[in-house]
Amino acid sequence: MSIGNSPEADRPSVGAALQKARIGAGLTVEEVSTTTRVRIPLVHAIEQDDFSRCGGDVYARGHIRALARAVSLDSRPLIDQFDAEHGGRPAPTPAAPLYEAERIRSEPRRPNWTAAMVAAIVAVVGFAGFTLFTGGDKSDSGQVAAGDAHAKPAPAPTRHPSTIRPTLKPEPSDSAVAGLPKDKVTIKVTARDGQSWISAKDASGKLLEDGLLKQGESKTITDKKRIDLVLGNAGAVQLYVNGKEVKQVGEKGTVERLSYTPGDPQAG
Repeated sequence: MSIGNSPEADRPSVGAALQKARIGAGLTVEEVSTTTRVRIPLVHAIEQDDFSRCGGDVYARGHIRALARAVSLDSRPLIDQFDAEHGGRPAPTPAAPLYEAERIRSEPRRPNWTAAMVAAIVAVVGFAGFTLFTGGDKSDSGQVAAGDAHAKPAPAPTRHPSTIRPTLKPEPSDSAVAGLPKDKVTIKVTARDGQSWISAKDASGKLLEDGLLKQGESKTITDKKRIDLVLGNAGAVQLYVNGKEVKQVGEKGTVERLSYTPGDPQAG
């Protein structure tokens, strides 16, 4: 017997359906109670749609299934009807996330005391070796330095402005001049304040030097008799003849023609 396809208006209650099926099967309440182990008062209450004595909806559904099985009745439509009349079946609580969280929870890491002790021993041994290697002198000096760390530094001595002398450009020493050969003429040209073009010839007109001298570069030219020198941008060069500086070679941008022989510088 099935009531699942009955119209809603004609559908009997859950208790009435169970009672009708029990009577149709020719069974008494006592027989159903013996078969299902559901107490007789509870069978009477369920057939009267009183589920308050079941102890909750979960137990009520279990009793409905047992009674329906005893009278050869499909219990699924009765369970659905019961849920519809009593607020529906609660949604099951998913257990998988809790299980996963418990499964992947790692054990708390314990401190690795062995590694810590090994590291401490290595540090002590290394410090002792370093102390022995450096020796006691450095230790004494370190103690002295530590003792003086709190001392205030001595103030720097002040000098009266009248005692401060300007830094003078060193002149070529006599030994440097004396070191040059006196039977030759020696010229040193330095492009001090800019580049300069130079040309140098000997007494016979032979070309000794010719080219551009970049700023900072120097050329040294030597001859036995005479050097005829041509300087472009003469004011930018520094000129030494036989170890002595020639002052005021010329103005910047001008071309100067000079001639020198052994001995003191003399402009030709």
